[in-house]
Amino acid sequence: MARLANTLRAPLARATAAVRPRIARLTDAVRTAAPRPARTPHARTLRYTAGAATAGLALAAGAVALAGPWDATGQRTAERDRAVALELPGGADHGGTAVSAGGPKPAPSAPPVLRALGGAATAARTDQDPAQGGKPLAEVLDPLLDAPALSAGHAAAVVDMSTGERLYGADSDKSLTPASTTKIATAVAALSALGPDHRLTTRTALEPDTRELVLVGGGDPTLTAHKTPGEWASLRILARDTAVALGKRGIHKITLSYDTTLFSGPALHPIGVNDNLAPVTALTADEGRTDGSDHGPVARVADPAAEAARAFAGFLKDAGITATPPGPSKATGRAQTLATVASPPLSDLVERMLTNSDNDIAEALARQTALASGRPGSFAGGAQAIAARLTKLGLPMKGAAFHDGSGLNRDDRLTADLLTSLLAKAADPARPGLRPVLTGLPVGGFTGTLAERYSDGAAGVVRAKTGTLTGVNTLAGTVVDAGGRLLSFAFLASDTTNPEAAQSALDQTASALSACGCG
Repeated sequence: MARLANTLRAPLARATAAVRPRIARLTDAVRTAAPRPARTPHARTLRYTAGAATAGLALAAGAVALAGPWDATGQRTAERDRAVALELPGGADHGGTAVSAGGPKPAPSAPPVLRALGGAATAARTDQDPAQGGKPLAEVLDPLLDAPALSAGHAAAVVDMSTGERLYGADSDKSLTPASTTKIATAVAALSALGPDHRLTTRTALEPDTRELVLVGGGDPTLTAHKTPGEWASLRILARDTAVALGKRGIHKITLSYDTTLFSGPALHPIGVNDNLAPVTALTADEGRTDGSDHGPVARVADPAAEAARAFAGFLKDAGITATPPGPSKATGRAQTLATVASPPLSDLVERMLTNSDNDIAEALARQTALASGRPGSFAGGAQAIAARLTKLGLPMKGAAFHDGSGLNRDDRLTADLLTSLLAKAADPARPGLRPVLTGLPVGGFTGTLAERYSDGAAGVVRAKTGTLTGVNTLAGTVVDAGGRLLSFAFLASDTTNPEAAQSALDQTASALSACGCG
């Protein structure tokens, strides 16, 4: 009863205060009403009636208060007051003394899934995972990483993202071929050099003396000629806007050329002609794909710039401008820009690159990083710029070697320590511009290169960049473990002989990490 009284005291006090003005108004109304009848009740009767009315209204208002309404935080006031009276943390039972003997136990309050990056530990942590029999982290991961499918040439590291503490290492400083996990390094370097809001511009320029129209490539690997461009820069829109600008000048026939001089060096990757990467050029539409796709391996055109220029000429014709067959050239400093189209922000390009493991975007971003660093826009310039940017960020570069931005070059070398450090750097609260490195990682069982993996394990919990070359299988990303910790991990295996078995072994290791609250 005492507890009930405490529970009711606050709402009844509020209810009484709320109805007091109404009672006063009611009393005034009675006093100023029509003349009384000849027979008047006794004064005591009036006082009783007024008191009863006051009490009745207060009781009714108190009942409303107990049933509701909602307060400013969206919680019912009755629930809030009851929680206070019972000394519980919220509007429901979460393990307090209010549980009746023999009754069902309430569901426990779940800890936060993620802790504030760089902040104090707030999530509940269990250093011993009952599902793993209380094993330390090494005892859980060592047998999985020693699986025959991963061969003897493997390395691994696990880092607590909120503290920076390395929780596990197995040859973590060993240099191995990283395959497409190289794109994590490319992403960090590009975002560091250019910023997440940087956009890549393709333009048309008119030479005033010769009336030559130059289509100038800006190194945008996502430029598209599709009818529905979505968020990407459109070659069709560029042609339409250019035609309008030419029409205003009274020009309906032009000599068309294209400029790819922003990038330099060989356009063909050292691997040669390959369905995974078009020749790298500053002007390309739809990555030179021949089937209308937007990701995955497919045959590419031999000269993406020439194909893009021919498509552009066709779009000009549709807009009423006749152009000569296009040829290569270079826009002079006197050329007047007629129209431009810009890519989405670099953050979007980085996310698309990581989610789909897009080699064309990776090589373009490596060259853009080189240009922003004062180096040539080439394979060599991009590799040098990436290494320089990561060194400037204070990352562990011992044993690292870059030869491209995509990881297709088998001479690339990274360590598990560097990969986990790159992911931790992307989570640094002081560097929010690097966050697309984390948000772009494929989600296990849902997106990108992990869409068909983890369907029976850690779907939605593992987010990671995959890497696959002949004899090489890698995986690097983040995972939330059973203790609520956000971890970065990197697993690299070389000299593998069965890619499917090696991939499965890496997935099992990441799933075990997610299920383990080990120390």
